[in-house]
Amino acid sequence: MTLHTWWIFVAATFVISGTPGPNMLHVLARSVEMGARRSVVAMAGCLSAIFLLMAASAAGLTTLLLALPGSFEVLRYAGVAYLIYIGIRSWRAPIASAQPDDAPLPPALSNLALFRGGFAIAISNPKAILFAAAFFPQFIDPTRPQAPQFAILVGTFAVIETAWYCTYALGGRSLKRHLTKPAMKRLFNRVTGVFFIGFGLALLGAKRV
Repeated sequence: MTLHTWWIFVAATFVISGTPGPNMLHVLARSVEMGARRSVVAMAGCLSAIFLLMAASAAGLTTLLLALPGSFEVLRYAGVAYLIYIGIRSWRAPIASAQPDDAPLPPALSNLALFRGGFAIAISNPKAILFAAAFFPQFIDPTRPQAPQFAILVGTFAVIETAWYCTYALGGRSLKRHLTKPAMKRLFNRVTGVFFIGFGLALLGAKRV
């Protein structure tokens, strides 16, 4: 992989990662609910799922899924169902007063629950597997050792993705100051819910490539 190729990858990943999607919206919502500091655990869950998808793609899981009739559709419908479920839950979320960033974490939202929620959001879209399989190989030089190149691309992706997560989390912290009124918090929950349902419906309408 040449330096020029790497810079193209950086530019493309910067734009793709920064585009609002379920992961970024989830981090934003967690930051609004519990503060930017606690949203880090949700970020870790999202990143872990993405790394798992990349590893599965590198191991040839994408080819296997495409070779098994109906397997991709099962995963796609499961992702659709989960995103719509998250959207409905966000829409119907009870309204509570904003908590300070160092307030005790509610028992129902332990660090494990935050991590699990981020992981589930990120891994719920099976199109991510196909994206990893189609996007990354374009930047790997087959005439050179592939493992170091893959490591560089994954590391670069992790840095850029984490930077965007932090940007959204800080945005959520700023937004939280304007959501102290129940009506504004309810509006935020419902807008968030609509976006998650929209992501699910978009995935439902996506065709397999």
